[in-house]
Amino acid sequence: MDFEIALTLIILAATIILFITETFRVDIIAIMVMLTLGWTGLISPAEAFSGLSSNAVIAIIAIMIIGYGMEQSGVMQKITKPLLAVSGKNEKRLTVILSLASGALSGLMQNIGVIALFLPVVRKMTRKLNLSLRKVLMPVGFAVILGGNLTMVGAGNLIILNDLLLQQGSEPFNLFAVFPIGIVVLLFGITYFYIFGGLLLPKAEKKEENFLERQQKLIANWDLSTKAHNYIISEKSMLLNKTLEESKLWADYNLYLLALKENNDISYAPWRFTRFAAGQELIIMGEEADLHNFAEDYNLISKEECEHCLNHRELEDTAFAELMIPPRSELTGKSIRDIAVRKNYFVNPIYLIRGKKEIGDDFSDLTLRPGDTLVVYGPNQNIRNLKKENELILLTALPNKDSEANKPFLAIGSFLLSILLIILGFNLGLAFFTGAVLIILSGIVKPNEIYQAVDWKTVFLLTGLIPLGIAMENTGAASYLANLMIMPLKNGPVFLILLAVALLASIFTLFMSNVAATVVLVPLVMIIGNQMGISPRGLALLAAVSASNSFILPTHQVNAFFMSAGDYKSSDYLKAGSFLSFIYIFIASLIIYLFYI
Repeated sequence: MDFEIALTLIILAATIILFITETFRVDIIAIMVMLTLGWTGLISPAEAFSGLSSNAVIAIIAIMIIGYGMEQSGVMQKITKPLLAVSGKNEKRLTVILSLASGALSGLMQNIGVIALFLPVVRKMTRKLNLSLRKVLMPVGFAVILGGNLTMVGAGNLIILNDLLLQQGSEPFNLFAVFPIGIVVLLFGITYFYIFGGLLLPKAEKKEENFLERQQKLIANWDLSTKAHNYIISEKSMLLNKTLEESKLWADYNLYLLALKENNDISYAPWRFTRFAAGQELIIMGEEADLHNFAEDYNLISKEECEHCLNHRELEDTAFAELMIPPRSELTGKSIRDIAVRKNYFVNPIYLIRGKKEIGDDFSDLTLRPGDTLVVYGPNQNIRNLKKENELILLTALPNKDSEANKPFLAIGSFLLSILLIILGFNLGLAFFTGAVLIILSGIVKPNEIYQAVDWKTVFLLTGLIPLGIAMENTGAASYLANLMIMPLKNGPVFLILLAVALLASIFTLFMSNVAATVVLVPLVMIIGNQMGISPRGLALLAAVSASNSFILPTHQVNAFFMSAGDYKSSDYLKAGSFLSFIYIFIASLIIYLFYI
């Protein structure tokens, strides 16, 4: 082993360790790898930054813009609305319909975006039909991962595969090359849960529907069990010169100050140090008994009562919304007091949802965790600002802007045009970027929203890892590892080698991203293929597809996303996903053996 091979393998090992331990964020790790390869001279500076011009990176940026545009235009609401009409009240039928819909959509857009769009739909439908969220959500989430194999643009590992093939001097796959594998594993996964779901999925808690009912009434249906009163602060009120925090409005009375009016100026979700003055009008939400006690204790003058304060003219552009804390969020370990939600964003925190717990009392100093969901109230734009600046996941669709709500067909048309261009043989990045620009020109995505629509972590993850594959090929490190792997397998049957490749990729993807697993394995398996007379492209496709086989641990971004929402444990994934993972390996290997070898 020469020095360059040893150094490349050390960098590879360090990369794997960093991904497993999550010492840094994945995109930071990828950039560190890219720079290390450049500074050590293992690759040239041009090769180090070649990922920035990669077809995979360009395509994924365009896909994110198109997906954002489809969401903003109201396309998703039109797609999901008919699902309730055909599902009936049967839990298995609902699971099948939602799994098919989400799986099919996952073949056309990034799977994390699909599960983010479908999570509120699953919640709403299970509540209305009085079904178990825990028994429906996991099969739908798994279907999203499986559906990413329907096309070569459904998952990051498949998008980057063609670039890796070009680096190796091989012909890239067309858009639907992976479809035979994707459709079989998707249909098997749906059938698997249809037959065995009752045994494998966690049982619903007895009171799960009661919790969901209140949450969905608040978030989905706006059917509030609370009322809002308008009060005037009199000259004799005990609130005079007190701050909002000193009034104990939230802590002692469990009430929420939605807005404060003074001289025709209205302040939403006033800061906790806001001082009250005579003549101010307060709009307070809460239970009627608590409202009465607060008004009596502080000598407030009641105005005409109104039900559902959203009907107030001055509050017509406000809404309730759910915001989820994503994995590795910078808000983890902070409280809403640290964030200063009211002061900085003029948004009122109403509830904190943690698993099955609904915390409605004062949680100002409770530290936030990944998977927590904040139920907030405030102006629509303020909620969007809170989401954007803190990279939160908005689970409740806010009202569409007028300029966007009437353009769903333009969004669909732009997307279908991109697909048509790819089918006709045009470059993947060129085709998708054409669709993205059409969505921008149509006004669905505003110019100042373009960068918001792109997940730059994913972009730089791809950009940083592509040079690692180049280094492994240039230094001979990939060939060296391949020779180590091939010795015990070279005299075995071809199908056994396929199973070994699929198993290796499945193990890698449990502890590192599916993109990283693909970048590391594809050059290796192509060398194995060349040395053993097995189609290198077939082995490369098998490795990339198997990098999506992540069901027995909640390490895949989709699994991590719905883990908290469904109150799942790691053991739930192990129980439900183990057999599915092994069958996935067998199916993928068999189809590669029959059609690609």
